[in-house]
Amino acid sequence: MRKIRFAWIAVMAANFVAVVWAQTPRPGDFTISGFRFVDGETLPSLKLHYLTLGEPKRDGSGHVTNAVLILHGTGGSARQFLQPQFHDVVLRSGGLLDPAKYFIILPDDIGHGESSKPSEGLRGHFPHYGYYDMVAAEYRLVTECLHVDHLRLILGTSMGCMHAWMWGEQNPEFMDALMPLACLPEPIAGRNRMWRKMLMDSITNDPKWDHGDYQQQPQEGLTDAIHLLLIAGSAPIQLQEQAPTPDTAEGLLARQVEQRLKTTDANDLLYAVASSRDYDPSSDLERVKAWVMFINSADDFINPPELGIAPRDIQRVKHGRFVLIPASEATHGHGTHTYAAVWQQYLAELLTESER
Repeated sequence: MRKIRFAWIAVMAANFVAVVWAQTPRPGDFTISGFRFVDGETLPSLKLHYLTLGEPKRDGSGHVTNAVLILHGTGGSARQFLQPQFHDVVLRSGGLLDPAKYFIILPDDIGHGESSKPSEGLRGHFPHYGYYDMVAAEYRLVTECLHVDHLRLILGTSMGCMHAWMWGEQNPEFMDALMPLACLPEPIAGRNRMWRKMLMDSITNDPKWDHGDYQQQPQEGLTDAIHLLLIAGSAPIQLQEQAPTPDTAEGLLARQVEQRLKTTDANDLLYAVASSRDYDPSSDLERVKAWVMFINSADDFINPPELGIAPRDIQRVKHGRFVLIPASEATHGHGTHTYAAVWQQYLAELLTESER
């Protein structure tokens, strides 16, 4: 009886260790020598930082069957997905993307997080990367560094949403499912392009910017840029609840600007916003073969539903479905993409529909 008890304890301990190991983010760096950008510029050494959770599983032929690529938005990084509103909903033990079952890949894109970026030294002389460069680097990270030859799912938020569409068109056989959150499969135009241009101009028009070779942050231009980011990413219902009086609204604004000025580099922000200039998946949507669950929220300033683009374009995707989440106290404007409790039911449906 004592041997049985000890054996049971040993099994339970091993299971606990396995769960803890799967849930522990493991960082890595992938260095690409002589990376050539689409416009012809090169970097002698491009570093892509990444996190992984879980372990890859392979079938009898050696093909990876459980890899999930999760892509962040402009100005973000892999670590945003470790925040409770995302991690504790879908990446937790027992969640829809439990690392005990899936191999989770979380890259920092070019110009973001701990990957190569302008503020590391080149500043305004850093190559002017675009989305095609970023997706190419993501693909090389997945295939050359992590040796993954197939993805169960690509989930992308904001900029990552746009990259997901590009992955689906450029590598239609590479993944089973796509979940683009908070974007449109069209070139960035209209008001979306205008506010981005205003943001970039606010930085480059500041005399202290000095063509990107500033010794101190161009404070005035960077502050104006942050103002635009706050509007673009705002959630009207949430802000009204947080700041119901003039004084509380102005106080909240001041705190937000002060906090972001401490952590934002003007060149990094300028390059990141400018990188969307080559994005246009609109002509090749029929190439997407993966099952697609495309989701936007109705209070998204950047991708307003009244444009009617999403429900129109999804009709060209063979296995595509579009969901517009109504604005409510649970949504967070453009940032709804990272609040997984709002949309996890649709992720569950996508995983079931796309299961081979």
